Amino acid sequence: MNPTALPTTSVFTAPAAEQELIAGLPTDFRWGVATSAYQIEGAIDVDGRTPSIWDTYCRVPGAIDNGDTGDIACEHYTRMPADVALIKDLGLDTYRFSVSWSRVQPHGTGPVNPAGIGFYDRLVDELLAQGIDPWVTLYHWDLPQELEDAGGWPARDTAYRFADYSMLVFDALSDRVNTWTTLNEPWCSAMLGYAYGVHAPGRKEYPAAIAAIHHLLLGHGLATERMREAATRPIDIGITLNAATAYPASDAEPDLEAARRADGMGARIYLDPLVKGHYPADVIADLAAEGIELPVKDGDLATISAPIDVLGINYYFSQKFTGFDEAGGTVGDDGLPISRTLPLDRPRTAMDWEIVPEGFTDLLVRISRDYPGLPMVITENGSAFADVPDENGYVSDEDRTAYFASHLAAVAAAIQQGADIRGYLAWSLLDNFEWAYGYDKRFGIVRVDYETQARIPKQSALYLRDLAHHHRTR
Repeated sequence: MNPTALPTTSVFTAPAAEQELIAGLPTDFRWGVATSAYQIEGAIDVDGRTPSIWDTYCRVPGAIDNGDTGDIACEHYTRMPADVALIKDLGLDTYRFSVSWSRVQPHGTGPVNPAGIGFYDRLVDELLAQGIDPWVTLYHWDLPQELEDAGGWPARDTAYRFADYSMLVFDALSDRVNTWTTLNEPWCSAMLGYAYGVHAPGRKEYPAAIAAIHHLLLGHGLATERMREAATRPIDIGITLNAATAYPASDAEPDLEAARRADGMGARIYLDPLVKGHYPADVIADLAAEGIELPVKDGDLATISAPIDVLGINYYFSQKFTGFDEAGGTVGDDGLPISRTLPLDRPRTAMDWEIVPEGFTDLLVRISRDYPGLPMVITENGSAFADVPDENGYVSDEDRTAYFASHLAAVAAAIQQGADIRGYLAWSLLDNFEWAYGYDKRFGIVRVDYETQARIPKQSALYLRDLAHHHRTR
């Protein structure tokens, strides 16, 4: 189906209160979309690319739903110009994409791969030719397998290898790219990959995960320092965190403590060293109670807290925490305090994530209060639902469209309360490989028919297109 045959409007009307808030967004607000390399590119063994931890993890029996892999994904590696034209057709001004480390530096060390970096060089040129601002994310979870074999993120050396790789990309693209993100969601890299074993590389080693947190942040700081020193013109450098609001189930001390611990490990263990130059004392104490110490060396925290220009925020849901087990106890069999989630009794997405837009407002206002002077951009926000295409492949995804409206209104409400938020990048441009869920979960504003690779913008894409247009022409 050709996008020109689509409805001219999204045929969606947000509630009046949400419309009013969204209409008040700043006139210079960014409107864009985000993707990541492994989820869309495919071409895993083309032009010198070597395996990443996700290529390896996808071969583990039972690790990925339906045995899916990113081998083909959305064929973005060969369809890139058409995908950029699609962003242009939707009237969006910013595209956040990630770079495949294994494509640019196939062994995780050594020189740049000309064919690999050449793809991103062409992508940047294509974006600029279409009037779209390229926003580079240097790492979105796809560590070269050879570096994992050498210890992965729990090994300090990986931080230095990341800085070296970052400079290969920076040297090639910094003459045209204005905004750079070092890491996407280090919580996921560390905790899902090394503590819980549900993401690549699939390890379940909690102390290693804590070491990974520190080395991810160290890698960010090392890369930031080197890019800043090498820059020959003004650029913006930042990092993207996934964060949420941790609500206590009550004012009872165990519930307050459970929410504090969740906030400490989910947000402050990253934000405090990045912005304040130290890890939170309560988090250090919590880890010590488990016999774990962050592997900090002299000078690390000064490097990690190298000034950044923008903080990317990825938001999907918030949670309620209790420090009581079902029998009313407060200490588990392991001798540690109980911490578990309770439902907020909200509608849920296909990911079983509760829809909590007010948690988004609370999070953004809290960050602006506790970490002042740090501009934010929403670098991911979106939802998966069970899309039902019509006979032409068009998806009238009113549930996803309503999600966008409520969360854009939440962003606008935070701005009204003083938060400095410069833009909103929807997740995601395309339906894609959704990590351990394979291709069952669809987050795209554009439907991908995986058999034909046809792209069909959904109602949510038209809604965002219309919002961006009206915002620019009001």
